[in-house]
Amino acid sequence: MMNKKMLGDLMRQAQKLQEEMQKIQEEAKKKTVEATSGGGMVTVVASGSGEIVSIRIEKDVVNPDDTEMLQDLIVAACNEAIRRAQQMVQEEMAKVTGGMQLPGLGGLFGA
Repeated sequence: MMNKKMLGDLMRQAQKLQEEMQKIQEEAKKKTVEATSGGGMVTVVASGSGEIVSIRIEKDVVNPDDTEMLQDLIVAACNEAIRRAQQMVQEEMAKVTGGMQLPGLGGLFGA
């Protein structure tokens, strides 16, 4: 049976862990990751919060007669940038949690 001291210690540890995870989430918003598609023709930068920060498109890939290809390249680069942002945050969280899966962390990016 858990006594009050053990329960208090556990609550303090949980609070500290929560504070560290919130700090990581705030810091992640400032960090960015980059992804490309089409051999570097489209470059997307996403923040650690999963938001697209910028998109760069090389002139050579812009063809008014084939907008579908450009759209596909943009979608591919955006998806990869968001995936990398999620991975970056998960890796940072794992440092704090020791790789332990905690309830509620799946909601970071709607995953």
